This record gives sequence, C-alpha cells and structure tokens, in this order.
Amino acid sequence: QVQLVESGGGLVQAGGSLRLSCVASGGGLFSTYTMAWFRQAPGKEREFVTAITQSGNYVDTKESMKGRFTMSRDNAKDTVYLQMNSLIPEDTAVYYCAARRSIVLARNPSMYPEWGQGTQVTVSS
Repeated sequence: QVQLVESGGGLVQAGGSLRLSCVASGGGLFSTYTMAWFRQAPGKEREFVTAITQSGNYVDTKESMKGRFTMSRDNAKDTVYLQMNSLIPEDTAVYYCAARRSIVLARNPSMYPEWGQGTQVTVSS
C-alpha cells in the first residue's frame, strides 16, 4: 500500500499561483502508479482535476482547468506536482492526491484506492 503526502497548499489572492506536491512512499515502484489530483469544496462532491500516466507522457485535465493547471511527475523523486496559475476563488478546496496501479487514466474517484490526506487551498478575492 502506497502512502501519499500532499503539501504546498495555502492562502493566495485571486490571480496568484501555487504549486502542490505529493510524495509517495512504500507500495513498490512509483512508476507503476497512475496518479491524479482531485479537489473537494465544502458541501460539494469530490471533483476530478487532472491525471497523469505512469511515465508522465500523457496528462488528462478537466476542460475547465486546462491552461491554468498543469500536472507533472518526477519518478526519480516519487513525486507528482500540480502547478496552479491564475487562481480564482472557485478553486478554493481541499486538494487530494490519488494513486492507482493501472496504465489507464480515470476521472472517477472510486477508481483510485490510494489517497493522501489533502492540502487546503484558499483563494481570496
């Protein structure tokens, strides 16, 4: 079982940027995991943000976030990143890192058995 620890959240003004990190440990070879970011705002369901293949050569991003959010990974560091630019108040949420042992990307959170504890992102207007 892989353990995931997110970091990099915080309070930022609208228009600002944040870079989230998620470090994996245990669970075998990191490069065998497809990784994803989800977010959950108060009172709302968990929402897909972006996912990346095992090698990092393909990224699937929710359309409303394309051009602002970029996911990447460094398999040598067992880490994935989420670069978030041009943040808006609607991006306020807890952001979660998730992992699944599959070559197929997925947008459904139920397809991911491994989750981090989340990191809070708050965007002020």
